[in-house]
Parts: sequence; C-alpha cells; structure tokens
Amino acid sequence: MILTQILQPSCIKAPLESKEKDAAIEELINVLSDAGLLSDRTEALEAVMAREMTRSTGIGSGIAIPHGKCAAAKELVMAIGIAADPIEFESIDNKPVQIIVLLVSPPDQTGPHIQALARISRLLLDAQFKAQLEKASSPEEVYSLISTKETQ
Repeated sequence: MILTQILQPSCIKAPLESKEKDAAIEELINVLSDAGLLSDRTEALEAVMAREMTRSTGIGSGIAIPHGKCAAAKELVMAIGIAADPIEFESIDNKPVQIIVLLVSPPDQTGPHIQALARISRLLLDAQFKAQLEKASSPEEVYSLISTKETQ
C-alpha cells in the first residue's frame, strides 16, 4: 500500500491548531469532512472516539494513529496532523505526541485499514523521517516528505 494513494494534500494539517487530544481528533475529522470524504462527520467522530475509549491509539515515540470504522466513509480515508507543541495523548509510553495520523474506513473493509496501519508504523520507525515530519510546517512539506519516502 502506498499512503499517497489515499492521502490528499488537503487532508494534512500542519501545524494543528488544537492543543489537546479530543480537539486534535475532531480537527482532523473536520479536515476529512471539509474535503468531502465523509458522508456524516458526527458518525465518523463518534466511531473514532469510541475506539479511543477502548485504548489510546498513542502508540509511543510521539505518534498517535486514531482510527475508526463507520459507514460515513465509503473507502479508507486519512488525515495527518503535525502538532507544533506535543499533545498529551495517554500514549503507551506516557509521552505526548506530535504526529497524529487519523484513519476512517468502512466497517466491511478491514484489509486496507490494517495495511495502512502497518505502512504508517513502518514509515515512522525511521527516526530521521519521523524527525523531518515533526519539523514540517506546511501540508505541502508533509505530503512531499511522505511521497519522497515512499518512492525510495
């Protein structure tokens, strides 16, 4: 899976305006909704927040991958937010996050959802790439970094 096939530059928020977890998730849901990728913004937000309540999607190392499944998404959609200042996310390592990758997918499409989670995790294991993303100050810069990394 190539992330730039699902990620649109208009679905990147760098920097995020939000300073706390729930607001950051909602901000990224709004980005997807404003891009016309969700048929029901509220349903998508509720799905992601319900998933977040079961266990934090702060996976450690300054990264969070909030995600949810609902009928509001016709296909897998993605938004990325880069926080200027780290956000407390109840991460497994108890450290705040700067990179938030939000995924919303239809309930019947598990494969692409899992592939995207795995691809994001693999890309962000590269410490140099992760550091570049954290410093990115515009959506165009984030998209360019991801696009370049995926073609290496």
